[in-house]
Amino acid sequence: MTPVIFYCYDAYCNWCYAFSTVITKIARNFRNRAQFEMLSGGMIITDTPKPIAVMADYMLNNCNVVQEHTGVTFGQDFLWHLKNPHLSDWFPNSEKPAIALCIFKEYYPNNQVAFAADLLYALQYEGRDLDDDEAYRHLLLKYAIAADEFYKLLKDPAYKEKAYYEFTLCKQLQVTGFPTLLMQVSESKFIMLASGYTPYEELNERIEKAFMDLGSD
Repeated sequence: MTPVIFYCYDAYCNWCYAFSTVITKIARNFRNRAQFEMLSGGMIITDTPKPIAVMADYMLNNCNVVQEHTGVTFGQDFLWHLKNPHLSDWFPNSEKPAIALCIFKEYYPNNQVAFAADLLYALQYEGRDLDDDEAYRHLLLKYAIAADEFYKLLKDPAYKEKAYYEFTLCKQLQVTGFPTLLMQVSESKFIMLASGYTPYEELNERIEKAFMDLGSD
């Protein structure tokens, strides 16, 4: 079987935002040797969404750590909500971006990594509220997806079910944080490639070694 590299992420994960440049390059490098499959992890899922004020201090501190460690830049429009949480109207929820990803995967199964990077950028640089339907409209234009059809599917219970299946699958794969990268090499065997942010050179070496171990180089 063709190896499948699963990238478990969440649109609200600051480390995943920083990891976008790494995984985008990795996906390009190995596109002819492995299939890449995005899985949303459901980092912020609740029946009663809470205002961003509940987690703003933690997220702002985390952004500072991520920026110091990786050099990535978070957008001022995004940081405004973390620095002024009581003025923000955001209620972070991983559900809608996960549903959007499930829809996108059916349109462009080979561009999953790019779309996830776009979602991360839309939130954490451009400051778009991913719980707002309108936050996705510019990406529909970018990828030539009919807005009427997309927004119909965004409300379709079948796609919500697909998103929650991905949350469950991440748990079954024993993913405890994001980003996580796993290579499936048989029906029941997975190789851990990365648990947490991993620099490009290090990750590239791990994947090459995994292919050598498989005799697939």
